[in-house]
Amino acid sequence: TGLSVGIGVPLAYLTARTDLPFRRFWSVAAALPLVVPSYVGAFSFVSAFGPQGEFHEVLAPLGVQRVPEIGGLSGSILVITLYTYPYVYLTTRAALLSFDTTLLEAARTLNHGRLAAFRRVTLPTIRPAIAAGSLLAALYAVSDFGTPSIMRLPVFTRQIYVEYNAFGRDYAALLSLQLLVVVVLVLALEWAVRSDRDTSGDDAGRTDDRVSLGWLRWPATLLPAGVSAFALLVPLWILGLWLVRSEAGRRPPLAFEPIQVLNSVSVSAAAAVVAALAALPIAYFAANHDSPLAVVFERATYVGFAVPGIVLALALVYFGSGYVPWLYQTLPLLVFAYVVRFLPQAVGSARTSILQVDPRLVEAGRTLGESPTGAFKRVTFPLTRSGIVAGAALVFLTTMKELPVTLVLRPTGFDTIVTQIWRAQSTALYQYAVVPTLILLLISGLSMVVLLTQEGGEEGL
Repeated sequence: TGLSVGIGVPLAYLTARTDLPFRRFWSVAAALPLVVPSYVGAFSFVSAFGPQGEFHEVLAPLGVQRVPEIGGLSGSILVITLYTYPYVYLTTRAALLSFDTTLLEAARTLNHGRLAAFRRVTLPTIRPAIAAGSLLAALYAVSDFGTPSIMRLPVFTRQIYVEYNAFGRDYAALLSLQLLVVVVLVLALEWAVRSDRDTSGDDAGRTDDRVSLGWLRWPATLLPAGVSAFALLVPLWILGLWLVRSEAGRRPPLAFEPIQVLNSVSVSAAAAVVAALAALPIAYFAANHDSPLAVVFERATYVGFAVPGIVLALALVYFGSGYVPWLYQTLPLLVFAYVVRFLPQAVGSARTSILQVDPRLVEAGRTLGESPTGAFKRVTFPLTRSGIVAGAALVFLTTMKELPVTLVLRPTGFDTIVTQIWRAQSTALYQYAVVPTLILLLISGLSMVVLLTQEGGEEGL
């Protein structure tokens, strides 16, 4: 999480507040690692920098016989950092884009330098946004299952899955409770760090004045270029090599089937639609009622996201097999798990859009004889549709990449893109993961385009 902050905050500042060359390009490139599942990054890095990896083969003719190996704790930290920093980057950049720069001008009139003004004015203002992104990164790191498994790092999530497959469900449940304690500690730390949740203030004083980097203007591009190269180009390089080296016309034991794409897209689309429909009344209630009940109602949806995916899946296994066996290992239970886990993404996006609707427009609709339902249908919903679609696109994106919930709760014989990727890497037949991985990246990239298009009103995107 600390490294994610160390990368995400400088990138957000460079792309939002400075005259960085090709700033708009880097602002998009810095968010793209969110499209790549961390487990794809993990086996790409192992294949590139592991023992006898591709990087070793490149350096061997130059006389380099040994390179630092990647794996274990250091490898897991590297990979998880590269694919979680966008959470910090996106929340921080959003806060910086809506930051009232007249506050900085006031600080400068008090003889504060740029560094002092950033430390005393900007940083305290964007700290809640940094904390929010850090929480997402920390929860992802705690709940990540694929990366530690590939890096052979013994962590809670990996051991829970091992015990579940070995029918040691009691021990798996005990480990799940211990992991929940860790999650509670992470949440408590985040609440202690975060102060005022209003990260942006009033946009009335906002200006487009940008900080000049001077002679550092071009050298500063090394940060986004280096991060993008590691997070995006390394996986694409490895996948390209495997694709070129694959044997044409051979049907391997782990052959990829087009039905896996259909299964992934259909179940992810179902989860996105259900989540968007479920989020709408919650977001509307939370946005229009300033009461403790509304806050509790909204925050309750975040429980599923805070609980690691493997723990949520195991809980639903116990519930389904013990109380509703007719629902166990069915698509409705799988979709329900996705919705519980990713509902906050749809709620947050919808609530933000509803808050931006001018109440006077709704009042005007009511004065023209519209009922509350009619005013919502003809005024509120058209104005919030882009936010609702953006939330659904985000749910679709994260559902497409979700690994532990899919592995544990999928019906027997229901194979998806991620199950094919996981099966290929589990047997070290990485070349058989090329096509499904490329398809996953393509579909995830398209959903990211939809997301950026719907939220593209912000300058710089």
